Amino acid sequence: MPARFLPSVRSLLIGVAIAAAGFGAYFAARETSTFAVAHIEIAGGSPEVRQEVRRTLAPLVGSSLLALDGRSLERRVESLPAVVSVAYDRAFPHTLRLILVPETPVAVLHRGRQTWLISARGRIVAPVPPRTYPALPRIWVPHATEVVAGEYVDPEHAGSAARALALALAARFPARIATAAMTHGGLVFHLRSGVELRLGDPTDVRLKLAVARRALRGLSAGTAYLDVSVPGRPVAGTQPSTLK
Repeated sequence: MPARFLPSVRSLLIGVAIAAAGFGAYFAARETSTFAVAHIEIAGGSPEVRQEVRRTLAPLVGSSLLALDGRSLERRVESLPAVVSVAYDRAFPHTLRLILVPETPVAVLHRGRQTWLISARGRIVAPVPPRTYPALPRIWVPHATEVVAGEYVDPEHAGSAARALALALAARFPARIATAAMTHGGLVFHLRSGVELRLGDPTDVRLKLAVARRALRGLSAGTAYLDVSVPGRPVAGTQPSTLK
């Protein structure tokens, strides 16, 4: 390369000095209040969930937006029982913005006299007083079942029932569901109309709900159960349930 196209030593030194000054300014800003967090704006979730997130992140107020550890923030917020995920944005100079994806409660879990909200993912959201949330279906678990806020319940039993209820909610299933349970390996919804909806093993639930939706329209008075465990052959009957 001709010498006339090579940068001079003086130019190189100036470039290095500018870069060093930039890095110095950046690291100095990390340690000062220039970009200190003064406001935390939260979107998504209920007011109660947003308040809980705000309390969790209160120690960040006064710290530098530049020094913010995003992975640590995500872990702290997503560890809250009512939060699925969070996205954040640094709104310079002083605002931290969060967008929450909250857990969706689909039922009230009962263990004896104790009750909790359970989410669409089978996660325990929070303890609640008995007889609250009357519009939500109920799921019952044995006394020996471990139930901890933020943890997931047994996926083979209450977890499967919760996920099936979530699919019914997403599909806007027209019948109101009173309870959901896994009985002898089969998923059963007890409808508020008194009909027992038998879904069988917890697979192809969307298809079974679609079949049940159509079949429920034509049920005669006195029908005790509708069995869609084999979606291609729905069966209805008037005999009381033999499932225990």
